[in-house]
Amino acid sequence: MHDRLSLTPEVADALANGQPVVALESTVIAHGMPYPKNLNTARSLEALIRTEGAVPATIAVLDGKIRVGLDDEALERLASGERAGGKAVMKLSRRDLPVALATGAPGATTVAATMIAARLAGIAVFATGGLGGVHRRAETSFDVSADLDELARTSVCVVCAGAKSILDLSKTLEVLETRGVPVLGLGTDEFPAFYSRNSGLPISHRCDNVTEVAAILRAKWDLGLEGGVVLANPIPEADALDGAAMEEAIAQALDHAEAHGITGKSVTPHLLAALERITAGRSLTANMALIRHNAVVAARLAVAFSALPARTC
Repeated sequence: MHDRLSLTPEVADALANGQPVVALESTVIAHGMPYPKNLNTARSLEALIRTEGAVPATIAVLDGKIRVGLDDEALERLASGERAGGKAVMKLSRRDLPVALATGAPGATTVAATMIAARLAGIAVFATGGLGGVHRRAETSFDVSADLDELARTSVCVVCAGAKSILDLSKTLEVLETRGVPVLGLGTDEFPAFYSRNSGLPISHRCDNVTEVAAILRAKWDLGLEGGVVLANPIPEADALDGAAMEEAIAQALDHAEAHGITGKSVTPHLLAALERITAGRSLTANMALIRHNAVVAARLAVAFSALPARTC
């Protein structure tokens, strides 16, 4: 095991014994939701995963180590925004991991950083809300998430409700195709639009159960085709929001961000907060529902994947 990794005994034992483990990011805890909803959501995600027969492994950087599996004290520390040694919780992507590790700054992992940590630990399945991707108006801002390149190089399956709908979904799918990343739809022929179930954009392959998804993962990685897989899992119908209404709200949020000069890694949290305000909290409720749904599906996938014969080549 890499000396920068610190696994909880529960996670280490599960991995050593070939038991199913699901990675969870921590940016949603530190930067994605208000306290204490973020803490309650983190706890409920871990409980849901355990109910489905898998072990949860929430990932963050604390005290100079990549922590794979967090105890309740660590979850509280991230959720409350508590500063460690006077340093605020960083938002960590690939480029930021070395800084947090070397300086001892606390950090919450994005999709890209969580994938890196999961791969180092030997975890194949990761549940999140939505991918980062190509931002709207990227033709002038050149704002493209590092998540897409990470998917091209790091062999982890990411279970998500598509990409965040504040992004340019069509361009995001084009980049994933160029990078050779399979985009599988669970029970859908369309790429989900995060808060709503449909975008009108086709995905590369539909799967109607996690057993088929697990077989595709095994076939891909057995061939030596390194890199991730996106499992697009639509938000449950009862929790979905109206697509047209959300497009109007997103347009308002984008205009607000542009008017206030919001750029870089600050864009996504700013837009999500603006959407929560514009929708009177409905976007946050939907966000929490889809993350829980993704955790359940990821746990079932991890169970199915762990039941397959071990890789032989």
